[in-house]
Amino acid sequence: MSGHGAPSIDISALTTPEGAPLRLAIIAASWHTEIMDGLLDGARRAAADAGVQATEIRVPGSFELAVAAARLAAQFDAVAALGVVIRGGTPHFDYVCQAATSGLTDVSVRTGVPVGFGVLTCDTEQQGLDRAGLPGSSEDKGYEAVSAALATAAVLRPWTA
Repeated sequence: MSGHGAPSIDISALTTPEGAPLRLAIIAASWHTEIMDGLLDGARRAAADAGVQATEIRVPGSFELAVAAARLAAQFDAVAALGVVIRGGTPHFDYVCQAATSGLTDVSVRTGVPVGFGVLTCDTEQQGLDRAGLPGSSEDKGYEAVSAALATAAVLRPWTA
């Protein structure tokens, strides 16, 4: 299972040096509603556990996550991008997965704003359900994406210009 060996991240009460909560944007694609609902619920739980009120926006699909992250990065301390891409019978899967991965990586590196990568790239719908944080899921990738983004923002905070 891909979650084997994952770090334990304590995100309780992350704040800026001034004591204000970190600012978080959660960007979620709209495809695969049941899986996305689970990812969003996990992301919301992580934000609540960290004492952060998140701003949420929805975009049509995983391909659009990068442009939304690029637009929002300057206004937030961290961004979490959530999406689901399930392999079909054409190369479309490869193009969308590569574009989402490269685009979100570029936003994070170019802006210096951590982007939590919560894009599930699955061969089957069941793999997505197993990672969505739903009852019976073995993993909660929405929670993990927000936790990683917020923890990284907190670690990098002393070097923020």
